[in-house]
Amino acid sequence: MSTLVPKSYLTKKVHEFLIKILKHGTIPQHIGIIMDGNRRFARKINVQTTEGHYMGFVKMEEVLDICLQLGIKAVTVYAFSIENFKRPKEEVDALMQLAKTKLIELCQSQMVKKYGVCVRILGNMSYVSQDLRNVIEEAIEMTKDNDRSILNVCFSYTSRDEITNSVKSIVKMVENKQIQIEDIDENLIEQCLFTHGCPPLEILIRTSGEIRLSDFLLWQCHQNCYIHFENCYWPEFSIWKMLQIILEYQLTKTRGFNTQNTQNVIMVTQILIMCIITRKSFTNN
Repeated sequence: MSTLVPKSYLTKKVHEFLIKILKHGTIPQHIGIIMDGNRRFARKINVQTTEGHYMGFVKMEEVLDICLQLGIKAVTVYAFSIENFKRPKEEVDALMQLAKTKLIELCQSQMVKKYGVCVRILGNMSYVSQDLRNVIEEAIEMTKDNDRSILNVCFSYTSRDEITNSVKSIVKMVENKQIQIEDIDENLIEQCLFTHGCPPLEILIRTSGEIRLSDFLLWQCHQNCYIHFENCYWPEFSIWKMLQIILEYQLTKTRGFNTQNTQNVIMVTQILIMCIITRKSFTNN
């Protein structure tokens, strides 16, 4: 008598198989994600805004896990902009409370331990309450010695503020006679950015269908960065789509591939097309 295989098991095995094949191609070492659309998704399914943000956090963990399985060194996510403090106080307070809980949970997770993830919180903490700052400091302390991969959580962040902070740091170095004016160049500015120590940004993903960067990693987003705008809300973003984006990135790099790697990419393309066509037979995630 035959036994049906659970859909979740089939999905997991297909994910693992695709990841193994994709790893034969060029794997980006730094991905940035604008996780947009939590509020609109909450309205779409008629739940509280806070629930939408919670689902967004869960999705971040899922996508981070796939990135780590692929061997991506650094992931930078846009969690909360300085501009978001202008939202209704009730929503902001709920987000701050969610951050307090989820940051510690994330740093204590098996995934962070398994992949040696150093969790860094990037942003202007002068906007953040002291109790949340204490939680952030605790979270950073918990993973500071992990050195195999990096998760940058941009919180109370804008790129303009980051660049301004970099300039201020350089001004102080000049005033303290640590450097000369002639020493200032692009490399020095990059060393003073919040993302210092990370590989160059290679992929930038934005969900929700909006075609803009929203003041995120503007300095880091150079001409060789592959930018992908996805027309779905962040909680709807699927693992299938993440793998497809990695494949698209690899296709942009085929000029530097050898013949075997090119064949691998073609094979992955065929498999992904098959999976996209039949994915409803597995799962929506």
